[in-house]
Amino acid sequence: VQLVESGGGLVQPGGSLRLSCATSGFIFDDYAIAWFRQAPGKEREGLLCISIRENWADYADSVKDRFTISSDNAKRTVFLQMNNLKPDDTALYYCAAGLRCKWTLRAYDYWGQGTQVTVSS
Repeated sequence: VQLVESGGGLVQPGGSLRLSCATSGFIFDDYAIAWFRQAPGKEREGLLCISIRENWADYADSVKDRFTISSDNAKRTVFLQMNNLKPDDTALYYCAAGLRCKWTLRAYDYWGQGTQVTVSS
């Protein structure tokens, strides 16, 4: 099983980034894929989740108006579009696969290694 995040980098406040999570090794259509982030000294935070099987998405209130999640099921890839980025969005961003969209870490069986997003002028 592999989940590989990409697309992170340095961006100015107000800018946008699109992260990708490429997956392999499990039945993609049976799973939910979520994005989490972890800033230095803080707990890992759930942001968005998309249930491939049930075809719906869930969003944390903290990012509802700025971030969106989507998937290309044929390519087994999930995307995180982040707009109007703020310095507080600086963190390591992870994708994870589990059977249902939940905000608890233990609900997810597989994790990627993360991609760094830094928002700074």
